[in-house]
Amino acid sequence: MLDTRLTEEQEQLRKTVESFAREVVAPVAAHHDATKTFPYDVVQQMGQMGLFGLPFPEAYGGMGGDYFALCLALEELGRVDQSVAITLEAGVSLGAMPVFRFGTEEQKQEWLPRLCSAEVLGAFGLTEPGAGSDAGGTRTTAKLVEGQWVINGSKAFITNSGTGITRLVTVTAVTAEQPGGRKEISAILVPVPTPGFTAEPPYNKVGWNASDTHPLTFDDVRVPEQNLLGERGRGYANFLQILDEGRIAIAALSVGAAQGCVDESVKYAKEREAFGRPIGQNQAIAFKIAEMEARAHVARCTYYDAAARMLAGLPFKKQAAIAKLVSSNAAMDNARDATQIHGGYGFMNDYPVARHYRDSKILEIGEGTSEVQKMLIARELGL
Repeated sequence: MLDTRLTEEQEQLRKTVESFAREVVAPVAAHHDATKTFPYDVVQQMGQMGLFGLPFPEAYGGMGGDYFALCLALEELGRVDQSVAITLEAGVSLGAMPVFRFGTEEQKQEWLPRLCSAEVLGAFGLTEPGAGSDAGGTRTTAKLVEGQWVINGSKAFITNSGTGITRLVTVTAVTAEQPGGRKEISAILVPVPTPGFTAEPPYNKVGWNASDTHPLTFDDVRVPEQNLLGERGRGYANFLQILDEGRIAIAALSVGAAQGCVDESVKYAKEREAFGRPIGQNQAIAFKIAEMEARAHVARCTYYDAAARMLAGLPFKKQAAIAKLVSSNAAMDNARDATQIHGGYGFMNDYPVARHYRDSKILEIGEGTSEVQKMLIARELGL
């Protein structure tokens, strides 16, 4: 039986982040969303709390926790502001985790302490304009010339890639063409700034407006040969492993969003009166919120299960895909229902549910679309 009870230490972490989210993040979330500004002060405080270092060893400046601890933090942040939550998720899962998993000791010592403290942010350049779900369609190239990688190409939709504290972008690139046309794809560390690297103007997005997202251009970017991350030719395969872990984190963020919609709906249903009584006393409203709570609970169980399997060293690819699929659906469905419960006010950006409605759609797309998750689940079933 899956035990969903938290240890005393885990519950203390959850409460700490819950208080921080409510007292520090929530009051400024609407402002950063409306102005599309990156919340540097909030990120700095998260760094001081150790949130960016949660799953990393103390030897590298981390908190000595595990991936489930990160997920607990993401859920609490996602309840009030998905932009802040995805900044943490991407900073850890995509910025720092590849260095920790595949980096040399020298690379770890150079980058992890600063990434764990959020003194700097890292990003991972995988997706390209013509290669979204088909990450194997990478066209960016890196050629070894006189002891340097010369990188040319472009990336799209890269989180944390253009902030004032971004100092590292890991990029996947074709480093050789194999017989039969198969591409050798490797991962390379690109310090920021480096001549030839450009974070293009940010996207005008539907949601996640306080999250930093840019297209990237590499024009004869030169970095030392030792900036290769992991084994040459293993860049794509290694990143698939990172994505499996990241899907659990995105599921946790999604559960937070789903639960945040429940929170706001319960509050509104108790306060809003129509026909002489609170609308929460109407069965149609009460049942809709009950369904929302059930979705959030079930989704939480899926990511708890996937995280437990990962930490136990058991296969978890299928469970991570299930968690990501179920949780992102729950977030989007709850956002839709919460907006309906709020009526006309739900369509106003003054209310948090409007932000959740805009923010939640990307949860069904980023780090593997819902269709990709179904494909992975079916493949794990032998289909």
